[in-house]
Amino acid sequence: MALYFRNIPNLEYISRDENAISEYSETKNLFKRGKIRDDIFGNISYFNKYIIVGDERPDNIAFKVYNDETLDWVVMLSNNILNLYDEWPLTQESFDSYLIEKYGSYEALNNTHHYETKEIKDSSGKIILKSGLVVNQNFTLEYYDSNTKRLLYNIDVKHRITNYEYEQNIENEKRNIFLLKDNYLPLILDDVESKLKYKKGSDQYISPTLKRVDNIRLYDN
Repeated sequence: MALYFRNIPNLEYISRDENAISEYSETKNLFKRGKIRDDIFGNISYFNKYIIVGDERPDNIAFKVYNDETLDWVVMLSNNILNLYDEWPLTQESFDSYLIEKYGSYEALNNTHHYETKEIKDSSGKIILKSGLVVNQNFTLEYYDSNTKRLLYNIDVKHRITNYEYEQNIENEKRNIFLLKDNYLPLILDDVESKLKYKKGSDQYISPTLKRVDNIRLYDN
């Protein structure tokens, strides 16, 4: 992320430090955020699917795919990730700590979190019940098979999901991400650089990388 933050423009505001040499202080404008433009972000043809392996971080993946670990921010923007801790798979150590903090003990991880349906098909192969639907413990299915002319009921259509399985499924879902194809990198780099620059005529513009604001209005126009 270091390369990305270097490109974030600055804000200049009145310093409250009586011993400061300058009347103004500079800080990064963290309200100014780059993004992949909508026509690209919404088009799957610009991306490849990727499954995060083990404890891979965005910089590891950027080096593997783009041969440049400083493009970790491209990995994050490609998936609209703002909070790495919440939106990226935890390391195994962090995951174990999170489980104990949330459920209190390893034994509690085997308690029932909820029940989900299994996929059920009739005798002709038609799906009559999708898998993964959350149901209560007493849920049963009764249906008439038009192919065999039989009424089927009280069949086993659900399975128990433990607390551990529930949390693990969430983590596994986070591992499915999209990566911008490397041939589109120059386009995105130019777009983001342009997006992060201030435009002439904007409020208190000084330069493409600096603008002055009062201490009450620390936001981006």
